[in-house]
Amino acid sequence: QVQLVESGGGLVQTGGSLRLSCAASGRSFSSLLMGWYRQTPGKEREFVARIHWRDSVTWYADSVKGRFTITGDNAKNSVDLQMSDLKPEDTAVYLCYTLVAGQGNYWGQGTQVTVSS
Repeated sequence: QVQLVESGGGLVQTGGSLRLSCAASGRSFSSLLMGWYRQTPGKEREFVARIHWRDSVTWYADSVKGRFTITGDNAKNSVDLQMSDLKPEDTAVYLCYTLVAGQGNYWGQGTQVTVSS
């Protein structure tokens, strides 16, 4: 089993910034990548960003490119998401995940981000 814990959500005004953090822990697992999705009531979970450990390649949803930056530490199984120029449409529960070799995806409980207009 792998556990993920997110932190850093909160309330911010339009144009503001927030930094989310996530750490994965467990016994003897090999994380291939870590990233973030977000979810709002009544909508499907939406991909936000991810980082692949093998080559440090990062991927972003078009809606956040240029505003969000994902960084991580493979040795610590941790990842951060720096969010800037936040918009009301970024309001969501942000969920951290990791893809573990031979096991699939594990998810955190999520952290709420609210952007006021």
